[in-house]
Amino acid sequence: MGRAEVPFQSIEPGKVRLYTCGPTVYNYAHIGNLRTYVSEDLLRRMLSYFGYEVNHVMNVTDVGHLTSDADTGEDKMTVGARREGKTVWEIARFYEKAFFDDIRALNILMPTTVARATEHIPAMIEIVQRLIDRGYAYEAGGNVYFSVDRFADYGSLAALQLEELQAGARVDVDPNKRNPLDFVLWFTESKFPDQEMKWNSPFGRGFPGWHIECSAIASQYLGEHVDIHCGGSDHIPVHHTNEIAQSEAAFGHKWVNYWFHTEFLIMKEGKMSKSAGGFLTLAALAEMGFSPDDYRYFCLQAHYRSPLQFTWEALKGAQTALANLRNLYTGWLEEPGAGASDVPDSSNGSTALGPEETSTEVSEEERSYSEAFDSAIAADLNVPLALGVVWKMAKDPGLSAATKRSLLSRFDRVLGLGVDKWQRAELPEELKRLLDERQAARARRDYATADELRARLAAAGVEIMDTPSGTKWQYNPKR
Repeated sequence: MGRAEVPFQSIEPGKVRLYTCGPTVYNYAHIGNLRTYVSEDLLRRMLSYFGYEVNHVMNVTDVGHLTSDADTGEDKMTVGARREGKTVWEIARFYEKAFFDDIRALNILMPTTVARATEHIPAMIEIVQRLIDRGYAYEAGGNVYFSVDRFADYGSLAALQLEELQAGARVDVDPNKRNPLDFVLWFTESKFPDQEMKWNSPFGRGFPGWHIECSAIASQYLGEHVDIHCGGSDHIPVHHTNEIAQSEAAFGHKWVNYWFHTEFLIMKEGKMSKSAGGFLTLAALAEMGFSPDDYRYFCLQAHYRSPLQFTWEALKGAQTALANLRNLYTGWLEEPGAGASDVPDSSNGSTALGPEETSTEVSEEERSYSEAFDSAIAADLNVPLALGVVWKMAKDPGLSAATKRSLLSRFDRVLGLGVDKWQRAELPEELKRLLDERQAARARRDYATADELRARLAAAGVEIMDTPSGTKWQYNPKR
């Protein structure tokens, strides 16, 4: 929590215990949310690329996340259910499916374990009871609260002292709290009586607070000591700060070794958020002609710890860059010696080979590009720098097509663009006819007609290259 870049050392040699905060499934994920999951996917792929076995656990918040990250407002699930005239259970399952549909569309690897909060209530109750027994929690007004005054390092993740946090805290309407920063571990019917989701507990019938679910789920599947915990940077001051306090108080030792936080996606109006309304989804991007792959590439262009400015022009630039890279790759497929059988499938990072597995027949140029890429991603996952290596390699006239294809497939174990599934787009019959007509015009030296047909083909997305070995083309369907 020193906010410094330090060498990574896992708890168990060769294995990584990775926990990521999952979605609150009361609405569609917006593209700002999805940027965080793309960044976390890059982290997981990088770890696999360097030879680690990754045990990745993600929670699904389907209860307990109030409209404020603190303890005010209604449960977001209740808000969503009322908005759509459905039960909270129907809302949860619908938006959970929508979230994972987006995850798959973005070629994000599925977690080893997906854990719904509502299916882990006993584990949460157990930790709450342990905190009460150890004197870190108290019951008041029917609810159970964590006492931040009892935890000496409260606020260390956000690099704030307790006095600073108290000074910055807004007035809390909950008279049961001994300190305004105390947070709820368990709600009962004494607060938010309209809550549909309730369970029996030693503290009364009710439901868990938001923060306790992550501690309970992570410890159930990863143990009481976690290598890396991920989430958005907005989770630092409240959610992750509270997770640390309750976990270390319950377990009696350090809980997480490394924290990985992704910065905001920024619109002209500021940070994208559901509460502010007017957010963009993957479906909205598709309506504007942009694919999930286009958005993934867009996310690769900024470091995960830097805010990413979203504009339609920037997304269009990413789309064009990705199309150009795809065209180069499919062109390499047609070069002699660029067969498909010798290149591993890069779609699943969990089976990626480590970078140390380098063939003795690799050229110095190929080795140099591999080392440059590896150095970039090893330096706090500097994917923009790694993309620079990709483009330098792709444009290097001294490398063969087979070498370029092999290198890009190797790099894609981290980038996750699915390059080994790229194929040249099928040319519609009408465009094939125009291409044949142009060839015939060139054969009879009717260059005016050939140029006219070239322009018509270009307008339809067909780029033509006349070379000494014949005419080649690339097709980028107009979106």
